Amino acid sequence: MQKRKQGLQKLTETDKKIKAFLAKKKILKGEATNIFTKKELDILEEILTKKLNESKGVELDRLLIQIDELLPADTKNQIWENNHSTITSSMKNHIEEYGTMPNKNKIAADTGLSRQTIHKHLNGFAEHPLYAEQLKQFKFMADRVLAKVIKAASLGDIKAARLYFDIMGSMNGPTLTNTLIKTQNNYIQINGTVLSQETIQQLTPEQLNRIEEVLKGVVNILPKGN
Repeated sequence: MQKRKQGLQKLTETDKKIKAFLAKKKILKGEATNIFTKKELDILEEILTKKLNESKGVELDRLLIQIDELLPADTKNQIWENNHSTITSSMKNHIEEYGTMPNKNKIAADTGLSRQTIHKHLNGFAEHPLYAEQLKQFKFMADRVLAKVIKAASLGDIKAARLYFDIMGSMNGPTLTNTLIKTQNNYIQINGTVLSQETIQQLTPEQLNRIEEVLKGVVNILPKGN
């Protein structure tokens, strides 16, 4: 019985130490190791993890400011990625349902993030290193997507052909070569020759293959991305 009382007493003392520690406005890096034992540090970590998972809005903002120096870079990156994903999802769902862009109050209600965090994220996401990494991933897949566009265009898909020429024009200036290319809603005009959906569908396999070779040749002269 006496051992049990001593155990409860030690637990109470640890709780008091942690409570006093978490009352600080900002916790400095390495400060906890000078105050707590290894076992107490484990308890503190569990408490902070729970608070991070359960806190929302302004309360979460305050907690992140308080323990900023304790968070490793990986954890901060994960928090940014989660914020980006939840904000993007909220905006997407609102636009699909109402056809309008949601305001910050609506996004805050959907995500549990504060208006301040949402405002800061929307203003600074384009300069964040993780966003640059995401853009590199999309760029990495661009050649795969473009190959499918070329294949569809060579099989007579006029919309795919128009998309292809639009993409190539934006990547390589007003015109790709000396060839003059104009695109309309239902046809493509190349140096005065009109290629409509009906015209392409009437081409022989050999003619389609020649068009495909031309398209591939244009791709080959484009500068490679970094």
